[in-house]
Amino acid sequence: MFYELRRYTVHKGKMKQWVKLMEEEIIPFQTSMGMVISGSFTVEKSDTLYLWLRRFGSEAERKRLYAKVYGSAHWKKVIDPKVRSLLDIPSIVVERLAPTAISVLQ
Repeated sequence: MFYELRRYTVHKGKMKQWVKLMEEEIIPFQTSMGMVISGSFTVEKSDTLYLWLRRFGSEAERKRLYAKVYGSAHWKKVIDPKVRSLLDIPSIVVERLAPTAISVLQ
């Protein structure tokens, strides 16, 4: 099992819209497709930084869920255009995290 920490830069003045999109559309859609969203965060001293955390049981599961979510017509036609209007896509950073033995996120 591993986590994926995703770091996004939201366009200036668009954080409220971004969080609304995440909470009302992206997270519900992705969880309905089988993804496990473990956390969603804004950063207190930044009006452009957004972080979120997803959990995967294996690399095979991650690949399967990526294809299911990002290959879907709904993602491509409805959600992706909204994402692109609110995020600085080239600045996205994705880190894979492995919880340590005593982590509560096991």
